[in-house]
Amino acid sequence: MNSLEIFTHEGRQISRRSFLLRSTGAFCALALESVFPGCGECLFSSEGDVYRREARHWRALGDRQVQCGLCPNECVLGPGDRGMCRVRENIDGKLYTLVYSRLASIHLDPIEKKPFNHFLPGSLALSVATAGCNLRCRFCQNWQLSQSGPEDITARQVSPEGLSILAKRHRSPVIAFTYNEPTVQFEYVVDAAREARRRSLKPVIVSSGYIRPPAGREFAKVLDGIKIDLKSFTERFYSEVCGAHLRDVLRNLEVVKSSGTWLEIVVLIIPTLNDSPAEIRNMTRWVTRNLGRDVPMHFTRFHPMYLMRNIQPTPVQTLERCRTIAVAEGVRYAYVGNVTGHRWEHTYCHRCGRVVIRRSGIFATQNLLQNGRCPHCNTAIPGVWI
Repeated sequence: MNSLEIFTHEGRQISRRSFLLRSTGAFCALALESVFPGCGECLFSSEGDVYRREARHWRALGDRQVQCGLCPNECVLGPGDRGMCRVRENIDGKLYTLVYSRLASIHLDPIEKKPFNHFLPGSLALSVATAGCNLRCRFCQNWQLSQSGPEDITARQVSPEGLSILAKRHRSPVIAFTYNEPTVQFEYVVDAAREARRRSLKPVIVSSGYIRPPAGREFAKVLDGIKIDLKSFTERFYSEVCGAHLRDVLRNLEVVKSSGTWLEIVVLIIPTLNDSPAEIRNMTRWVTRNLGRDVPMHFTRFHPMYLMRNIQPTPVQTLERCRTIAVAEGVRYAYVGNVTGHRWEHTYCHRCGRVVIRRSGIFATQNLLQNGRCPHCNTAIPGVWI
């Protein structure tokens, strides 16, 4: 097949980006088909109205302009304008979400893939996503979803009730809003999380944490677990690489911790950009002083991705050094991530130092905890275990 044939659709030549987005749609349709067998023909709806719902956290400015208050971007939008997230639009002077119940990807994942290491280890998480994100991370591993508009990718309408029914059907005790940024589907996540709890399921999100405090507090009230990517500890990195601000993420981390909702932190270590010992020391010192010693921190290996293909994967020694610094600063549960078979992917009791949960990559292979306690010294291990 030649290049012209690859980049044509219905007799029209299309751009590389459009081709990749259409390919993403096909992939997502396959993922949806695996959960909805026999429904391949009904995965896509051209009727965008069914996914519209008046948004929350916004205000009218007059002259039919609105300002979104969901995240720190605080986009000001005229009629027909969309926010930086691509999925919230001013329609006739009101702000609407365009992705309510508009799911573009559904998978059954191990909870460790999120990663959550202290949250129902060995469990399945029904993992769902839509289009859009309020950041522009140059290293995004799910850019086909996060940097797309809702019309760019195949989707299926799944109500909050239907999502819980799916989780029950597939014996998944956890529903995870992940892959793209859950903040941009705020209204759906809140409704679906409440429904999940009503059915004795545990909803969690995998997030950048870039959300304003009122919405962040609302998230924390309806979720059982929140994993936040702390992408760096410098304003320059957040501004130049992610299009965001560090201070807002730190503020939300404090909101989540004070709420009592289970929290874990992932730091993707990118060589030369956020891996200096001084930065890791400042970061982990802030975590222990402001969030406590028991918040698990995952130092994860970077692989070339999206717009950062010129940087080499993170040396394992760098991840080990980050972990050593974290432990020295008082972090009790520090992990090395994306390095299958590494000794620091296991969970060790912070008191006696013996293994209590063994892992291999994204799978928990042995859980020795007894009612959330170390079987060797009876120390309570922080987490969500039942």
